[in-house]
Amino acid sequence: MMIKDCCPEEVDLTTRDLVTLDQAEQISQLFKILANPTRLRIIDALVKTKSLSVTSLAAQIEMKTQAVSNQLQKLISENIVTTQRDGNFIYYQIKDNCTALLLQRAWCLAEDTGLIAKADKIGALD
Repeated sequence: MMIKDCCPEEVDLTTRDLVTLDQAEQISQLFKILANPTRLRIIDALVKTKSLSVTSLAAQIEMKTQAVSNQLQKLISENIVTTQRDGNFIYYQIKDNCTALLLQRAWCLAEDTGLIAKADKIGALD
């Protein structure tokens, strides 16, 4: 699945002013939140499935429900993941398509730099 750019009105990075120290610190904080293998797997699962309960998500990434719930709370507090209630169930989804695009670009960069092996196109996030 090709993910479309999420910020069509966004100004080209080359035409922006140099990032300020405060902005760099805020962006760095975002990368710190994302720099966790469990959270990346949660994001990847939510990108692929769109909406999952914590139980389904835990089963999909093969982790305990409580561990996944703890990581989801961090993603929610950083406005990366949102919830939707349906009766007694809470479903989690990615709040902004930019998150999926960032994961896609990170995956591509990791392959291009040799950090991970290039994935076959079948089943790969491309």
